[in-house]
Amino acid sequence: MEPLEIAPGVYDVGVIDWNIRDFHGYSTDVGTTYNSFLIVDDKIALLDTVKKEFADQLLANISAVVDPKKIDYVISNHTELDHSGGLARVMHRVGEDKPLYCSKMGHKNLPRHFARNWNYQPVETGQELSLGKKTLSFLETRMVHWPDSMFTYLKEDKILFSSDGFGQHFAGPERFDDQIGEAIMVHAKKYFANILLLYVPLIKKYLQTVIDSGMEFKMICPDHGVIWRSDPTKIINAYVKWCQQEPQKKAVVIYDTMWHSTEKMAEAIAAGINKEGVPAKPLHLRKWHRSEIMTEVFDARAVVVGGPTLNNGLFPSLADFLCYMKGLKPLNKIGAVFGSYGWSGESTKIIAKELEAMKFDMIDPGLKVQYVPDKDGLEQCYEYGRKIGKAVNE
Repeated sequence: MEPLEIAPGVYDVGVIDWNIRDFHGYSTDVGTTYNSFLIVDDKIALLDTVKKEFADQLLANISAVVDPKKIDYVISNHTELDHSGGLARVMHRVGEDKPLYCSKMGHKNLPRHFARNWNYQPVETGQELSLGKKTLSFLETRMVHWPDSMFTYLKEDKILFSSDGFGQHFAGPERFDDQIGEAIMVHAKKYFANILLLYVPLIKKYLQTVIDSGMEFKMICPDHGVIWRSDPTKIINAYVKWCQQEPQKKAVVIYDTMWHSTEKMAEAIAAGINKEGVPAKPLHLRKWHRSEIMTEVFDARAVVVGGPTLNNGLFPSLADFLCYMKGLKPLNKIGAVFGSYGWSGESTKIIAKELEAMKFDMIDPGLKVQYVPDKDGLEQCYEYGRKIGKAVNE
C-alpha cells in the first residue's frame, strides 16, 4: 500500500500481507497488515518496522515521504518479528548509530534477536521524547502480549500507537474503521479471543490506567489492521466488555469423528440444546480452524466437547484443540462431554479431566455411546442437549 498522511506530518507507511493464511497457529483468512508510522517534525521518528520479507517495501514507502537517512529516531513498540523483522534492514539505511527507543524489556529482547550493537534508548512509563512541535509519551504494557510491549502516544495529535493492542488480522483496501464499518469488529473479536484472552487481567489494568489518565484519542493506530479514527472509544469499550468475559446465552458443540458416529451424536446434542432456546453450533474440528472455534468459545456459556476414543486416548485433533483452549484460559463456562467408542471408551473421561482443569462447571461425567448410535442412542443425545440447554438458561 502507498504511504498515507493520516494527520498533519503523520504517515502510515506500513505494508499489506495479502497472502498469509496462518499466523503461528491462528488463521488469517483475509491476510493481515504490518503497520508502521512515520512522524515528520523538527525531528523525524519511525514507529515500528515490518516483517523481514517486507522491509524493502517499507523503505520504499518511507522514501516516498522522506529520505530514510533523515530519520532521527526509531521506536520499537514490540520485538516480535512481524514488527521487528525488518529492523536490521531499516537501521542499515537509517544509520546504525541512530537512537533506537524501546521498553526496558525490549532492550533485553532485541539483542537476542539481532546481533547488533545499536544505540538502544530504553524507556519506561511516563517518559517523553520531543520531536519539536510534537511530543511522544511512552506507556509500558508488559505481556500485552509480550514482556517488551509498549504503547506510544502522540500528545499534540492525540494519536495512540498501540502495538498489538486493538488490532485485527485484516487486509483490504480500507485503511480506517469507518471505511469498513461494523464488519471489522468480527476480526477485532477474533484477535482478542485468540491472542489477548490469556492476558485479560493485565489488559484490564492498562485500560484503567489509560482511562484514569484522561487521555483523549482522535485515533488509535494498531500494528495490524485498520486505524480507529471515526470513534476510537468503540474499540476501547469493546475491550472493556470483552475483559469481563460475560458469556452470551449460546453453546458450541466441538467434535471430531472417525466413522460419523460422534458426528451424529454432536448434531443430536446441538438439536437438543436448540430446543431449549439456546443457539448451538456443531463444529467439526477438521472443518473449522481452531482459532475460528475459539472465537465461538469466547462468548459461549456452554462448551460441549466430544470425540471418539483412539488407542485408548484422545483423537489427535481433540488433543490439539484442548491444549490450545487451555492456554487461553477462558472463564465462566459450563462444560459437557460426549463420545462414541468401540471397546474401551476413555476419551470422555480424558476430555472431562481437561475441562475440569480449565475450571469449567461440569454438567456431569459425560455421555458415551458404543459404536453407531441407534434411535435410542440419538434420543439420549437429544435429551443430553436439552439438559445442557436448561443449564445455560438457569
